[in-house]
Amino acid sequence: MKFFAGAGFLMLAATAAYAQADRLAIQSEPARNGTPAWHLGPSFPDPTGFTMVEADGTVTVIPRDQRPQRGRTPGGAGGAQCAHSPMCGRKNGAKRNELARVEYDQTMGYKFSYPYFVPKGIGGIPSVALDSKGNLWVFKRSPAGVVQLMKFGPDHKLVLEVPESEIGHQDKAHGMAVDKDDNVWITDNGQATVMKLSPQGKLLMTIGTKGKPGDWVEDKGQRLLWQPVMLAFAPNGDVYIGGGHANESPNDVDGPDPANVEGVARVVHLTKDGKFVGQWFGNEVGQGKFDSTHGFAIDPTNGDVWIGDREQYRIVVYTADGKFVKTLQMKNLVCALNFDHKGNPWMASGQDGQFQKMTRDGKIVGAIGNGMGVGTGQFTEASYWVFDPKDNLIAGDTSVGRVTVMSK
Repeated sequence: MKFFAGAGFLMLAATAAYAQADRLAIQSEPARNGTPAWHLGPSFPDPTGFTMVEADGTVTVIPRDQRPQRGRTPGGAGGAQCAHSPMCGRKNGAKRNELARVEYDQTMGYKFSYPYFVPKGIGGIPSVALDSKGNLWVFKRSPAGVVQLMKFGPDHKLVLEVPESEIGHQDKAHGMAVDKDDNVWITDNGQATVMKLSPQGKLLMTIGTKGKPGDWVEDKGQRLLWQPVMLAFAPNGDVYIGGGHANESPNDVDGPDPANVEGVARVVHLTKDGKFVGQWFGNEVGQGKFDSTHGFAIDPTNGDVWIGDREQYRIVVYTADGKFVKTLQMKNLVCALNFDHKGNPWMASGQDGQFQKMTRDGKIVGAIGNGMGVGTGQFTEASYWVFDPKDNLIAGDTSVGRVTVMSK
């Protein structure tokens, strides 16, 4: 089959490639020891946001020859995808969109619905977030000049649109989170900024300099961010920013280039007011190495920082002050991480199209999602999502402009 191409190459790759090579060799496994059965599913052509979504959630993919040009802000750059991954991005190797997909059987009894109608227009929804009043914030990759950040009330109706005049165009809208005071924080991976907004959508603070990716060097007064993908909050309100979308190269903090255009994955730790506390880098450690921080969450039980190293199919865990704890090797892309209200860890498997509940040692114990695609319960890229007070899941789709509610 087409999606098995490159399996031989993957089988010979380094240890970090074990998950992909192993699953290609096995192709399926029955349920065992609390883990549901899984099988390999096909890929789906990624529409990269060129879709139209109806009020009932029906998706129409715009044909390639009919897609409008999508302008980007000058200087925007997300970096080469999976440039150093043994699973994709290598010369003559399998591309991420061609990889086989591990799909776990759905045994948790969740149903899919589409009560939020996002205004029509191209652009996917990489991130959603809930505030304490039940309002859902939606962050969309709209073209320049079109609203990207909007708020829906508990009745699912649109109540607020944050204009471009307030936050500028977010060149690569990426992560979003709401703090305990209902302030909304958004990351622009392309323009290297994190913005904090009030519950009314007013800009309160910008971290980083728009269009200038680089290192945060506190003693030199250089406060730049490198590819900020997601952020999370400690119990005391401190902010952790995950930087590094999918690339790996030497850190240039002491080099001649103050902007560090090469970059390296890192975690930046700040107070809620944006004051520097500390940071650590993915290339400075041995066993705890990470090449990206695409998945990112704080463990509510102990404050540990969980990092989803997406292209390496692994989760790397650190303490709140940056001490390595453990690495968990997974069978799927680790696109996003979150914890439910009982403290259980979950991950979103990106183009594999599922949200997976797991134990703290990385064992999958349940899954929600019908795999990669645009049908009911499918995702072309399952990414950042949120749990409502009943632990129902609410998620966007990085490549499709719709919001899915998963409930029992």
